[in-house]
Amino acid sequence: MDIKRVAIDAVNEVIVMNVVHMDYKGQVAKRINEKMPLAQVKGFRKGQVPKDLVAKQYGKSIKIEEVKKVVDLALERYIQSERLNLLGTPLPKVNENFDWDAEELTFEYEIGLVPNFDINLEAKNDIVKYVVSADDKLIDGQVERIQKQFGKANPVEKVKADADITGTFVNEANEIENKTTFALSVFKDKATADLFIGKEVGDVVTVNTKGLFQDDHQLMDYLKVGHDNVHDLAIDVTFTIEAINVSEPAELNQELFDKLFGEGKVATLEDLKAKIKEDAEAQFAQQADQKLLMDVQDFLIENTKFDLPESFLKKWLQTVGEKKMTAEEAEVEYARSEKGLRFQLIEGKAMAQSNIQITFEDLKEFTTGAIKQQMAQFGQTNPTDEEVQGIVARVLSNQDEVKRLSEQVVASKMLELFKEKANPTVKEVTYEEFVAASYGE
Repeated sequence: MDIKRVAIDAVNEVIVMNVVHMDYKGQVAKRINEKMPLAQVKGFRKGQVPKDLVAKQYGKSIKIEEVKKVVDLALERYIQSERLNLLGTPLPKVNENFDWDAEELTFEYEIGLVPNFDINLEAKNDIVKYVVSADDKLIDGQVERIQKQFGKANPVEKVKADADITGTFVNEANEIENKTTFALSVFKDKATADLFIGKEVGDVVTVNTKGLFQDDHQLMDYLKVGHDNVHDLAIDVTFTIEAINVSEPAELNQELFDKLFGEGKVATLEDLKAKIKEDAEAQFAQQADQKLLMDVQDFLIENTKFDLPESFLKKWLQTVGEKKMTAEEAEVEYARSEKGLRFQLIEGKAMAQSNIQITFEDLKEFTTGAIKQQMAQFGQTNPTDEEVQGIVARVLSNQDEVKRLSEQVVASKMLELFKEKANPTVKEVTYEEFVAASYGE
């Protein structure tokens, strides 16, 4: 068998395979011999059919099967021996006039190659690493929310200025139906708040989403509207009142502190504020790291230039999955996934360039930390090692979980690499300033 590659360009090639009689005749003959005792031809008893008639009746189908086996195996071995780094899998070129009776059978396979490119993690950039602080306004607001959350809710008959209202926002045409609770102070316009004053359970109030809240992003919380729509949404929504309560704030005492943080860990209002600040800034740090990771990804994608075998990948997308895609669907899917594919290649290059590897110990350590954090959220602050490792073992026995956690470990290692190499500008901001920077507003 003769196998060669024909280059189309830097990322597209065709593997050409020429198969001759010697490559498959032995296996075809063996299969015909195996078929003889089972062959049934009119005029002959089973097992007594002459070999030439068996070959005439079954030979071509057997030949096609055996040639395909030979070609598939040779293709796999060739890709391995040539150490080809492929995107997708080889696609056979269709030949409507293929002649299975020819002395030499030629098969062609299109392949898409991973491009060669260089990355420079230390290139000059405008990337910002945000350090987000919890200011007094945020901390005081959180103290108020704690007092309200753990206070006593007293039901009242009519909505008053200090009431908390529970109900459901609905707009069927825009598929909005969300139950929520809010105070009247959430509205941007006092005239909107006044629409609720004096209303009772069962009453329906209609409001417009345009400028409804102090911040348009609050539509995401109260109406579950996607971020892409929050600034342009100007529709009427109904709100059906289901409960009206006036909250009696909880007293800031040791009983409340112990309920929130465990016995003796917080003793004063100052301790409470310090704990809120610590927890908030830890959460903000995670959000800031995620933004940094996304900003570096965007920078590298924009500034790392290489060609992809676009036409090949669009054809390949039509062949994978249980439900085959049309050419139009493949176009849409390629456009949706191209950016992710580009960063996947960049990420792999960066890891190889910096000799970053993911070991089972890395995965186990990361999973252990995640499990402890999750247990702490549910009040289990001092689990035993035996308890934690038992959960870790169960989690890591699930292949889907292993894949998900491995991706998180890679992201974590890449984040540390980017912090070291990309040299972002450090900027201290409040959470409000960070939100504005994150949404580009």
